[in-house]
Amino acid sequence: MNWKFWRKKNNTRKKKKSATREWVDAIVFAVIAATLIRTFFIEAYVIPTPSMERSLLVGDFLFVSKVNYGARIPMTPIAFPFAHHTMPMINTKAYWDGIKLPYYRLPGLSNVKRGDVVVFNYPMDADSPLYRPVDKRENYIKRCQGAPGDTLSVVNGQVYVNGKAMPNPPGEEMEYSYTTTGVDINPQILDELHITTYEGHMFPAMTKEAANVLKGYSNVKSLTPVLSPRGVSDPSNPVYPTNPNHPVGLMLNGKQHDFKWTVDNYGPIIIPKKGWTIKLDSVTFPLYVRAIKVYENNKVQVVGNDILINGVKTDNYTFKLNYYWMMGDNRHDSDDSRFWGFVPEDHIVGKALFIWMSWDDNAPFFSKIRWGRLFRGIN
Repeated sequence: MNWKFWRKKNNTRKKKKSATREWVDAIVFAVIAATLIRTFFIEAYVIPTPSMERSLLVGDFLFVSKVNYGARIPMTPIAFPFAHHTMPMINTKAYWDGIKLPYYRLPGLSNVKRGDVVVFNYPMDADSPLYRPVDKRENYIKRCQGAPGDTLSVVNGQVYVNGKAMPNPPGEEMEYSYTTTGVDINPQILDELHITTYEGHMFPAMTKEAANVLKGYSNVKSLTPVLSPRGVSDPSNPVYPTNPNHPVGLMLNGKQHDFKWTVDNYGPIIIPKKGWTIKLDSVTFPLYVRAIKVYENNKVQVVGNDILINGVKTDNYTFKLNYYWMMGDNRHDSDDSRFWGFVPEDHIVGKALFIWMSWDDNAPFFSKIRWGRLFRGIN
């Protein structure tokens, strides 16, 4: 169909575009199209750390859907294409924060569900010295273990939600200690079972399946999971909300409540839900003050025993956003919600769908591609 029927006929011959002009037009179109696809439909990411092993490995390249949870409209719309927050090589900002849009998400296919593998912006960048807008904060990937309104706890490494044990993720790893009869374990066996001692850790991490196999070897006398005990704070590995590396910012009655929670015995804690009203006291205030102050942009003060929100004395608060609880499948080598708390809904980027490429830097040259992981769905 001739869409130019409305134009007057002109016998003047149209000047042909130069080759340079055609290339420029093609590049501009490609950049715009790719930017729209990355923003509203699907985007590629790579796994840089072992926090999700062995479900996801370092060097896995993923496609992440923006459609499943609804695409988030860019809050910082003026940015250099294909650069997240920093320009490569020159190390300068890749965006201009002179224009900021409010949080808005297009309708999606579903909400974030327990068990989903989710990409989100790192919440702790909100009060980092290198402050960035929400959509320009570092991208993290974890598994959603708790949805808005859920009561979550961890008992001896097992996650419970609303009193029920959650299904353990496929490939979930824990650290184990073992003793032998004096005969060392063959390193080849450790490689075959994908047993790894991560940097900075004393004990090897492995799946339950690998632990059961290792336990069967005649030279292994004992094999037990390494779990931090209940009721005893671990100063070497402090968790939210008393983690000094991720402070909540305010204390009530001049002191911080000691929850005595650890990475393996945590909670119970209720995950905030939009519209939920909570009573603020010496126990709840440390848990939720960060969400109230940082994520929901309120001015919070403590004057004596009184809590002031935006200058008004109060003993309750109603949440404006939904929140989620994210944890890595490699439970002892993951920086997750146990250390910095809740993930607000405006930080959610998308749902991880499948692995399209997997590259092992440590393997010999002709074995670097993990062929068995190509185009594998993410469970």
